[in-house]
Order: sequence, then C-alpha cells, then structure tokens
Amino acid sequence: MQQLMLWPMLAETSPLTIAIAVVLILVALFILILVLNFGNLWLQAWSSKCRVPLTAFVGMWLRKVNPRVIIESLIMGTKAGVQVNVDKLEAHYLARGNVRNVVQALVAANKAAIPLNFERAAAIDLAGRDVLDAVRTSVLPKVIDCPNPEVGRSTIDAVSKDGIQLKARARVTVRTNLDQLVGGATEDTIVARVGEGIVTTIGSAQTHKEILENPDQISKRVLEKGLDAGTAYEILSIDTADVDVGENIGAKLQAEQAEADKRIAQAKAEERRAMAVAREQEMHALAQENRAKVILAEAEIPKAIADAFRSGNLGVIDYYNLRNIQADTAMRESIGRRPGEAGDTTSG
Repeated sequence: MQQLMLWPMLAETSPLTIAIAVVLILVALFILILVLNFGNLWLQAWSSKCRVPLTAFVGMWLRKVNPRVIIESLIMGTKAGVQVNVDKLEAHYLARGNVRNVVQALVAANKAAIPLNFERAAAIDLAGRDVLDAVRTSVLPKVIDCPNPEVGRSTIDAVSKDGIQLKARARVTVRTNLDQLVGGATEDTIVARVGEGIVTTIGSAQTHKEILENPDQISKRVLEKGLDAGTAYEILSIDTADVDVGENIGAKLQAEQAEADKRIAQAKAEERRAMAVAREQEMHALAQENRAKVILAEAEIPKAIADAFRSGNLGVIDYYNLRNIQADTAMRESIGRRPGEAGDTTSG
C-alpha cells in the first residue's frame, strides 16, 4: 500500500532533482572509496601534522606513485624537523629515485648540522651514489686500505736509490665531500694516488734506512700533494701501517747485467776465434796455391835446360856444374834441418 503511495510522489519529482540526487550518490561513493583506500594514510598524515588533501592521493594513484612511500617519507621528515614537499617527493619517485633514502639522508644531515638540501640529495641519489652512506661517512669517517686487499695485493712495493725494495701498507682516513660527490672520483682514485705518492717517496730516498727510521715522512709527503683534489672525499690522515724490507733489487739487477755482459763478451770472443780460424784456413789455402806455383815453375827447368842444350847456350861442363850446385844445396838443407822435421832422412 505504501509502495503505491510513493509511486505518484516519484512521478511528480522533477528530472533536475533526480540528477542532483544521482550526483550526490556518486560523490558519496567516490568519497567512500577514497576513505576505504587512502583513509588510513590520510589519517596518519593528519595526525602527524602533515596536511595532505584526499585529492592528492587520487593524483598519486593516477600517476602510479606509491602513496605509502610518499606519506611515510613526508611524516619522517616532518617529525625530524626537515621541511619536504610532496610534489618534490613525487617527482623524485617518478625519476626512479630512492625517496626513503633521500629523506633519511636529509634527517641525518640535519641532526649532524651538515648543510644539505633536498635538491642536492636528490641529485646525488639519481647519480647512482648512496646519499645516506655519504652523509654517514661525513659524520663518521671511513678508513680505506691502500692497497685494496680485494685486488689481490697486500703491499705497495717500491725501490729506494740504494736498490733495496720496501713493501709498504697504508691506511687512509677519509670523509665524504658532499659538494663534490656528484662527478667526483671514487675510492679507487684515492687508493691509486696514495700508492703513487708512496712509490715516489720511497724512490726519492737515498737509502732504505731513511724510510725505516722515519716512516711518517711517507704520510707527510703524500698529504702535501693534495691527493683529494677532484674526488668525492676529503683525506683526513694517511697512516703508514707497515713497512717491510724486500729483496735487494739493485744487486739482482747488477748480477743480471754482469751475466748479460759476460754472454756478450763470450759471443764476441767466439766471433773473433771463428774469424781467426777462417783466416788460418785462408792462409793454408794461399800457401798451397803458392807451393803449386813453385812446383809448376820447377817443372819448367828441365825444359829450359834441354832448350839450352839444343841451342848451344849450355855445355856439358856447365850442366855438371849446375848439378854439383844442386847437390851441395840439398846437402846443406839436410844438415840444417832439425831431427824429426819433414824431409829429414837421418832420423830413425
């Protein structure tokens, strides 16, 4: 019966009234959805004195920003006395930055009285550096081993002017330089520069005893070079942890040089011997050649004597005189030879 009575009343309602009612119902549903989805975060922010309208949550949802990360970071900064902006937090989140890490770094810097604003912290984070670790290192300096044991070397080896090898190991105390953290060199550059300074200091020492007596001169000379220029760190101190005596590199090099000189001298002597042997062989060949020429010349003598007989230039008496001279010459040669020489017929 009541339903029959309401029907004429609805029929008499204007379309405008119905539209307004529908809009109000939709608005109520929208508010209800917001409260169900973001009411807890909104209430948490409101109770922490962070005034964030519900419409901001809708924008975060549309931009695919995690509202919990933004609100929790905002509350963290507000409670710590650091003023942060929701829009900047969202922008950093959309840039794939670590929002929580940046806010924690701002809080730590604020407590330690280190000047650091959101823009610089966000830039450091987007550059791939751990901004929170950088702030902690600024507060509590870190110690870097030189050389780095992870690369497989435990000492830096250098040789003094007297040829003695020294093996040194240093520890570098640094703190982060936030002004140069973006674009500044890393720990590897610090280790390389300190190693170069140690090698230079040891190499310029007249004797290895100077370094052993005053190992602190390594730290002084290295610090004087300003090795932290252009790096993300500020060197506070360089401490020589250990200096050991290694090999006598100078004596070893001299021994190797002497061995090399010996081999060169042996090679030159062998070359001269070979030349002498070759010269001896040449002289033997030349003697054989001359002896052959003498034999050829002696072979012409009988022909010349025969020609002289035929032409009447040589008589019988002359021939016998020649033979007597040859016999006398042969006898004198046989007498003048030593026993055992070639042509000696008296021995044995």
